[in-house]
Amino acid sequence: MVCGDVCLQYKDQSIPLNCLSGLKCSEILFGETPGVFQSPQQHMGWRCFSKHLQTCNQTVYLMFVLQDKKAMLSFTTGSLESMFSPTGINGDMNVTLWPLQNGILHYCGFQVLAPQIFWAPSSSEVEARKAMLEGWRTRLQGLLEEKPLSVIPLDCFEETGFQLKPAIHKEHASKEFGLTVGIHLNKPLPPHSQMKAGC
Repeated sequence: MVCGDVCLQYKDQSIPLNCLSGLKCSEILFGETPGVFQSPQQHMGWRCFSKHLQTCNQTVYLMFVLQDKKAMLSFTTGSLESMFSPTGINGDMNVTLWPLQNGILHYCGFQVLAPQIFWAPSSSEVEARKAMLEGWRTRLQGLLEEKPLSVIPLDCFEETGFQLKPAIHKEHASKEFGLTVGIHLNKPLPPHSQMKAGC
């Protein structure tokens, strides 16, 4: 899905049938990438894939072929965690993750698990890298039982125009934070909402 001619392969349907067949037999999909700033081809591949699903009369954000499947991103960064903060030079990681996790994975119907991020392993001490791998090994053992990231159900939006229903908007009017990174209601972004379940 990361090759340069992926869109052409999707258009002639040489990949989607194999992909869908594999996904139907899988419980979880791992999106492996060397970094969130370094995978435009992979992102394009998923965009093409999601477009193909739409042509199969699947409802976006509720594609029945994938709605019981989980997906997660796993990647390393070349920068320290502090650099991906609201005041860091790379900006808030939650904002960076939103188009990938919501606009691609959730859009395709997946239940999205919190990402596995390895912060700057190349500049970390050996013991720190070992701890990262051990933490990942431990997480994998209970991964299928993890709760997915919070999303706004499709029925919270109007059928025409897909705007948030007035009742939902009113319900959250007095809340301190917005609903999600993208649907923030002109409020501060909910902290860690793309990095931890239940936020």
